[in-house]
Amino acid sequence: MPRLLSVNVGLPRDVTWNGKTVRTSVWKSPATGRRMVRKLDIDGDAQADLAGHGGEHRAVFVYQMDSYHYWERFLGRNDFTFGQFGENFTVEGLPDNEVCIGDRYRIGNAEFEVTQPRVTCYRVGIRMNEPRMPALLVEHHRPGFYFRVLQEGEVGAGDDIVKFADGPERISVADVDALLYLPGHSPEQLQRALQIPALSEGWQSSFQAMLEQELSSKTKAGNPGLANEEQPPAWPGFRQMRVARIYKESDSVTSFVLAPIDGQLLPVCQAGQFVVLRLLVDPGKPPVLRSYSLSDLPAADHLRISVKSELDGIGSSFLCDRAREGDVLDVSAPRGSFTLGPSQNPVALVSAGVGATPVMSMLHSLAAERSPREIWWIYGARNRDEHPFAEESRSLLKQLSRGRAYIVYSRPAAIDQVGADFDAPGHIDAALLKRIGVSRSSDFYLCGPPSFLQNMRDGLRNWGVLAGNVHTEIFGSLEAITPGMAQVVHTPHLPQGPPGSGPPVSFARSGITAAWDPKFASLLELAEACDVPVRWSCRAGVCHTCMTGLIGGSIIYNPEPLERPAPGNVLVCCSQPNAGVTLDL
Repeated sequence: MPRLLSVNVGLPRDVTWNGKTVRTSVWKSPATGRRMVRKLDIDGDAQADLAGHGGEHRAVFVYQMDSYHYWERFLGRNDFTFGQFGENFTVEGLPDNEVCIGDRYRIGNAEFEVTQPRVTCYRVGIRMNEPRMPALLVEHHRPGFYFRVLQEGEVGAGDDIVKFADGPERISVADVDALLYLPGHSPEQLQRALQIPALSEGWQSSFQAMLEQELSSKTKAGNPGLANEEQPPAWPGFRQMRVARIYKESDSVTSFVLAPIDGQLLPVCQAGQFVVLRLLVDPGKPPVLRSYSLSDLPAADHLRISVKSELDGIGSSFLCDRAREGDVLDVSAPRGSFTLGPSQNPVALVSAGVGATPVMSMLHSLAAERSPREIWWIYGARNRDEHPFAEESRSLLKQLSRGRAYIVYSRPAAIDQVGADFDAPGHIDAALLKRIGVSRSSDFYLCGPPSFLQNMRDGLRNWGVLAGNVHTEIFGSLEAITPGMAQVVHTPHLPQGPPGSGPPVSFARSGITAAWDPKFASLLELAEACDVPVRWSCRAGVCHTCMTGLIGGSIIYNPEPLERPAPGNVLVCCSQPNAGVTLDL
């Protein structure tokens, strides 16, 4: 009969890793006597990172003695102690390839239900002193699993583990883990997994996204259960395009119409996407990379970007002050996931300043299809002189049977007329949207300065808008994800020390280019050395949190990830450049 060998607990602690401080509870020690197991934890235990661990469906982590012995042989080690893998329960029996999601067990006078495999992150690698551990646990089908607490009670080492109910569908922990993290899944397997009520919400969402991809007519690429992957870009790297037309949209915003110099038609992009321009501002220095949203109806013969002239903006100053019609520019394929999703909900296109550009493209698209949805165009500017696309947006809204607009000026001039140029003075916030009659069930597409976006996200959340209905576009660097570590914002810079001798690595959003140095194990480590904001979790090619747009160039993987992302993307945690690369970071 399976048996509980050890109950292990631990509180959050700070550990030093690679010169950084990490907050973690992965260090567990055997508890003496019996311990009370509660809905969210065990007495004396706590989770440090509640975003990735803990909660009702991840209350108790279980790992098996058989896997201890397996890893001792595989790693050639004999120094393991109970709690070595960060588990709360070390057990005899209950192998991952036999225990099924939804199985129920009684231990002591507590009752439990199996909810999901372990989601491995880099901290188990720290605890094991083996960076590959997050990938090895998945690759070798020994992840361990979580219990949900059905009935609180006391447990202790030596207790028998009695199974009293089978989970539906009889899919093992190891098979569910492989279904998410390893290639080769089928629609039938995904549909079976989604029939298990005990499976935690996060895993169900991942499998639903994977199933939708499998059942769609789209090319199967990447894993939508791990990351929101775009369709592969229409062309790799940069394509030369001629500036066909330049014209002013407002005092500070200028539009540039770009046409391919070879006359070949462009693959039609999606409304809301952006392109990266490679600008040779100074012939004696590396090119400058800048991202600009497309601002008109996606077309096959041209692209339009609209650029705000910034006083200290190197790229915008070059374009607005020096570019001329007939000039040739290097342009990436359109990319980005800030695009109109399929829905019948009302649409609220909400923007401020030059943030109007991607939502202007969306408005064009909705007008072209004569969308019957209720559509709001809500825009904030300083005054009429700083109001781009004023006539263009009014014309498009007239083509929509349920199109409505509300314009706010923060500093209206004396000649600006309420009712003609704008609707009210002030700023846009969620309270305004509610007041003018925007439906809370709308799909909200937001773009503007960081403070505007944060205020709108907070306001919409407090209003009760579903998180899945709120979509944002960020012009600068994305918010970093560094689990267990305090986020300290620095201005991106070249790495310290002498420059490397390898190919150039360009971080498009951060605006810097650094030479590759083999002392870095990955593109992620180079980005961190440059204080470029990055996102990661496993650091071993498992979770795809670090997935980044590969705008140009080529890479190699070492180690090979468990599943590669879609073409046009790269996992920076386990890749290195083998030629000059440009990353969407």
